[in-house]
Amino acid sequence: MTSTFTALGVMDAIQKALQSQEITSPTDIQQQAIPAMLTSKKDVIALAQTGTGKTVAFGVPLLQLIDRTNPTTQAIILVPTRELGQQIQSNMAALAVNLPKVSIAVLYGGVPVKDQIERLKEPAQIIVATPGRLIDLMERKAINITQANYLVLDEADEMVSSLKDSLDTIVTAMPNNRRTFLLSATMPGAIKQIVQNYLSKNPIEVSAEMATLGSQKITHEYVVVEPIEKLDVLMHFLNSRIGQRGIIFCKTKAAVNKLAKNLAINKFSSGAIHGSLSQAIRDRMMGQFREGHIDILVATDLAARGIDVKGIEYVVNYHLPEFYDMYVHRSGRTARAGATGYALTILQEEEVKEIPEFEHELGISFSAFAKASPQQIEDNNTVLWAKKIFKTKPNREIAAELKESVHAVFHHLTKEELIDKLMAERIASTLKSNEPKSLPKKKRKNKL
Repeated sequence: MTSTFTALGVMDAIQKALQSQEITSPTDIQQQAIPAMLTSKKDVIALAQTGTGKTVAFGVPLLQLIDRTNPTTQAIILVPTRELGQQIQSNMAALAVNLPKVSIAVLYGGVPVKDQIERLKEPAQIIVATPGRLIDLMERKAINITQANYLVLDEADEMVSSLKDSLDTIVTAMPNNRRTFLLSATMPGAIKQIVQNYLSKNPIEVSAEMATLGSQKITHEYVVVEPIEKLDVLMHFLNSRIGQRGIIFCKTKAAVNKLAKNLAINKFSSGAIHGSLSQAIRDRMMGQFREGHIDILVATDLAARGIDVKGIEYVVNYHLPEFYDMYVHRSGRTARAGATGYALTILQEEEVKEIPEFEHELGISFSAFAKASPQQIEDNNTVLWAKKIFKTKPNREIAAELKESVHAVFHHLTKEELIDKLMAERIASTLKSNEPKSLPKKKRKNKL
């Protein structure tokens, strides 16, 4: 296959934008999808794993296919989450930097609709939107998609439920001769039904880098824990990765909140993201993660879509994903752009039997992660205790007289002696708290 964007038919202005992003050679999916979308009149299905450059694969053709002199909305890109929408809008704008007549708007829920209505009063040839907010704006007559000849369903496997309820409304408003580009990492039955219902007959199907997750440079490991030790094992792992960036996946929003709170208590550089948080909080948290101000992001599967951050060195499955494709998406947050990555899955004993099934379905190989010993866990917790003391802000309201009295007790100790005594007290307290509690003795009743 060709190895240049020129041979794919990409215009010079967009090639210059790609070069400014240090993108000089097309990926496998780009080599197949770009000419299929540019030169054919058919619908296109593109299957490729996350992190393989799908935004460029559909973004470049869209920018060349639309009429840049026509200010009307000509392309709709549907996405499952706000974060992915923002990411695509940013990437598309970067691709169009040398095409000054192109305008791209992003629409999503969780923010006041009034601001987006105002934005739509200005031209936008390309709209990136979550399905629910797009329909809301259509019902308010704030957007007209009757001339939109291109519909992109990005991360379609993550939008199955919302697409089922929304596509009829959206497709009905678009021209009958529209072209549809569907992009997905997997092809479950529900997506096949969408293809059958909404795409033209005999669409072009391209797939790349889909053989196995094993083709990526990701090390897959699992560790088996008792429920009571799960958090301690995780924190021992995280303490071995200080300074590295990673994402921890939980099944539910409640689990994300609980875990994020525990990590914060133990002074890990972390934050949380899920669908119930306000847009402002999600934006701030994502900004802190992208800019490296926090190292660990605790997230639900859906909220993590659109996290296209370089340098994520590991992911942790705090809960085993329910579906194989979820594991694909989770693992795909690391090892991006040819880098190596690491994925750790924390299991309970009854879940171990599922590992061979994941290996078979995804074409990967898991190895066992050596669980920390009870002594290693206790040592790690002592280190975390020391970090909490170190990061604790002084209480300025403590009376000076009391501070002087306490200082008088310790003033003759060296730093090493004080640390030794603090650790001895910590370990003694821990041993005492771990002692089995004796049951209170029951009083004997006198027999009459």
